Amino acid sequence: MAQERSTPRAASSGSVGAVRLMGVPIRLHFTFLLLLICLAVFGLSSNQSPGNYTLFVLAVIGSVLLHELGHALVSLLYGIRTIEIVMYPIGGVARLERPPKPWEEFWIALAGPAINLAIAGSIFAVLYSQNRAVNLFALVQPSDTNLADRIALANLVLGAFNLLPAFPMDGGRMLRAILSRLSSEYQATRIATWSGRMLAISMGLYGFIYMPMLAFVAFFIYLGAANEGAASRGRSLTKGIPVRAAMMTGYRTLAHGDTIRDAANLLLSTSQQDFPVVLGDQVLGLLGRNALLRGMAQQGPDSYIAGHMEREFPTVPPDKDLADVLPLMAHSGACMLVMEEGRLLGLLSSENISQFLLLRGVGLEPAEG
Repeated sequence: MAQERSTPRAASSGSVGAVRLMGVPIRLHFTFLLLLICLAVFGLSSNQSPGNYTLFVLAVIGSVLLHELGHALVSLLYGIRTIEIVMYPIGGVARLERPPKPWEEFWIALAGPAINLAIAGSIFAVLYSQNRAVNLFALVQPSDTNLADRIALANLVLGAFNLLPAFPMDGGRMLRAILSRLSSEYQATRIATWSGRMLAISMGLYGFIYMPMLAFVAFFIYLGAANEGAASRGRSLTKGIPVRAAMMTGYRTLAHGDTIRDAANLLLSTSQQDFPVVLGDQVLGLLGRNALLRGMAQQGPDSYIAGHMEREFPTVPPDKDLADVLPLMAHSGACMLVMEEGRLLGLLSSENISQFLLLRGVGLEPAEG
C-alpha cells in the first residue's frame, strides 16, 4: 500500500511567514498583523515607555504561543500531529491532522488555558514571595512599574476567556466533548457553536457602543463558530464513507518528459488544476497550477515539468475514512493522490470534496466503490 503523507502542500489561506517551534510551523494571519499595528498605535498614547510596552506585547504573544504549544503537546501524547498553528487576533488556532475523540479533545482543549493560568499563578507566587501586592487594575493603569502584574493579569484573562463554554474558545471544545458523550458530535457542536455565536453577538453589540476593539474580536469569534459548525457538518456527512466514494476518477496525467507548455495546454483544456506526473504506471510527482505558473515565469514554456513538479506529494489510501481526511483538505487548492499498492486510482481535491458534500447534503448516497 502507498505510504500516506498528511503534510499539506500549502499554508492556510491568508497566512504569512513561518517559524518552527517544537517542529510545528507557526504562521501569522494577515489580520494578526493588523492587530499588531493597532496595538502599536495604542501604545503611543499610554503612560509607559515604548520599551516597556513592547515587552508587554511580546510577553502576551509569547503566552498565546505557549497556550497553543500546550495544545500541540497534549495532542502529540494522543498520537495526533499538529500540522500548523496560525495566529489570529483572537489567539492562535492549531490545525490537527485528524479530529480528536471526545475525551482527547477535552484534555487537549484544557491544556491551553492551563498554561496561561500556570503562568499567571507563577508570577503571582513570585510577587507574593517579594511581599508585593498585585495591582488588580494594572491593565487599565499601565506603567513601567507594573509590567509583571500586567503580564500575570493578561494570562489570567486569556485563561478565563478561553474557558468560556462557547466556540471557538477552548471551553466550547470542552463543552462539545462532554455533550458528545450524551448525543452525536454534530448535535454537540451545534450547541457549542450556537453559544459561540450568541457570545459574539453580545460582545459585538457592547463593543460598538463602548469598545470598538471588542467588536473586532467578536467578529472573529462569530466567524470561528460558523466555520466550526460547517466543518462539523462536513464530518457528519462523511463519517464512515471511504475516500474512493468522493475521489475524481476522470483525470488527466502528464508524462515525465512533457514541458511546461504541454502542462499549460492541459490546464486550459480541462477543469483540472493538479496533474500527476507519470512514467508508465509509476507516479513520479505532482504538478499543481502554482508550480506550473512559477515554472513558466522562471524558465519559460519549453522547460521540462520534471524540474518543477512536487516529488514529495501527499497520498491517501482509497479505503480511508473521508472524515479523517477533511482536516488535511481544509485550504483551497489542496489535492491528494488516491493510491493503493503504488497504483494511482484517483485524485481528491478540495473542490470535488465541496461538490461531494453539496450532493450529500441534499440526500445523495455515495456509490459503492
